[in-house]
Amino acid sequence: MRLLLTYLLVVVTVIFNLDVPVAFAEGSAAITPDELFGESAILIDATTGQVLFEKNPHVKLYPASITKIATGIYAIEKGNPDDIVTVSKKARYEEGTRVYLGEGEQVSLRKLEYGLLMHSGNDAATAIAEHMSGSVEQFARDLNAYLAEKTGVTETHFANAHGLHDPEHYTTASDMAKIAQYAMKNPIFREIVGTNRLPWDGKEWKSELVNHNKLLRDYPGATGIKNGFTDQAMHTLVGSAKRGDTEMIAVTMKAASSNYAYKDVTKLLDYGLNGFETKQVAKKGERYSAVAAPGDTSQVSYTAKEDLYATVPAGSEPIVQLTADGQLSVTAGELEVTYPLERHEPPGQRVQVASVAMDTTDSDHTYARYGLLMAWLAMNLFLIGYTLTRARRKRRVRQRDWQRRIN
Repeated sequence: MRLLLTYLLVVVTVIFNLDVPVAFAEGSAAITPDELFGESAILIDATTGQVLFEKNPHVKLYPASITKIATGIYAIEKGNPDDIVTVSKKARYEEGTRVYLGEGEQVSLRKLEYGLLMHSGNDAATAIAEHMSGSVEQFARDLNAYLAEKTGVTETHFANAHGLHDPEHYTTASDMAKIAQYAMKNPIFREIVGTNRLPWDGKEWKSELVNHNKLLRDYPGATGIKNGFTDQAMHTLVGSAKRGDTEMIAVTMKAASSNYAYKDVTKLLDYGLNGFETKQVAKKGERYSAVAAPGDTSQVSYTAKEDLYATVPAGSEPIVQLTADGQLSVTAGELEVTYPLERHEPPGQRVQVASVAMDTTDSDHTYARYGLLMAWLAMNLFLIGYTLTRARRKRRVRQRDWQRRIN
C-alpha cells in the first residue's frame, strides 16, 4: 500500500511540472545588491533593454566622465565628422584629463570624438560643445532635449559636456543604461569605444591614445564603453560585452575605487552572459491571425513592425502567444514582455489565412492535461478501493476458517 501511494505521489508531481520553464541557467547564481560595491547598479540586455538586475537604479548621482557617452553619440548623430573645429582658450585650459589640444588648433570633429571617448579628454568635450552649440551652456540644453527625445530618459540633467562636477549635473544608473543602449546601436560609436589604441598627432601632444576602459583588454568579448571619476561622483563605469548573439550592458555608480567598479561590472556581465540569451521571436512582417469576433468567420491579421527579440534564461525556449487584444506575448521563466503588432482589418472578401490562435491552443492543452489527470486519479482511486475491498474479504474468510478449526 505504501509503495502504491508513493507511486501516485511521484506521478502527480511529474504531471503538474511538465510545463514549468527553467528560471535560470545552471551556473548562473543570482546576484544580491550587497555583493556590489557601487551605490547604484543595473544590468540590461543591450538588444531588448530587458532589466536583469538592479540596485538603487533610480537614485540620482553624479556621473563624472560617463557623461561623455551622451556627448559622443550626440556629436556623431548631429555633427559632420569632417567639420574642422577651432579650439578655444576655454577648451585649451579645461581642467582634468585632456588630449592637450592647443589654443587655436584646428582638429576634425571625428578626431575629437576619438579623443573624447577613448582618452576621456575634457578639452575635446568642451571644443565639441562650443563648435556644435556656440557655448557649453547651450550645448547642455541641446543635449538634454536630445536625450529625452531619443532615449526617453526622465532622471537626467546634464550641465556640461564632460562630467566635471556641477551640483545640477546628475543622472541615474537606469538612465545611463538607456543612453548606453541607444549609443551602442550606432556603428560609428561602437567602433570608437571598441578601439583599444590609436596614434595621436596633435599640435602640442604627439602620442598614442590607449582606451581608458580596461574591459577591452581584460574581459573576453568586451565591446565598450566608458569609465569616469571625480571626487564627488567617485568611480563610475559603463561596460558592455557580447557572446554569440547576446550582448549585455552593465552600469555601476559611486564605487569607492576603480578596482571595485570593474569588479561590479565584471560580476554583472558574467551573470548576464552566463544566465541569459537573446532570441528572435518574430521577423519583420511576420503575420499572425485570429477570429475577428466570436461567431464571425472572418479573420483579423497582425504583423510585426520590426524584428522582435526577447531575453530568455539560457537553454530555454520562449513561449510566444497572440493575445486577445492583438499583442505578441513572450514568456520565458520569470521574464515576460509584450510587443504591439500592426492590425490589419479583414478584407471585403474572405481570404484563407492560417490562424495562429496560440493563446487558445495553450489553454486547450492545459484543459486536456488536467482532464487526463483527473481520469487517471479516478482510475487509481477505483483500483485502491477495489484492492482494499478484496483485502477485507480475504481477512474475513481467514477469520471464519480459523474459528471453524477452533470449534
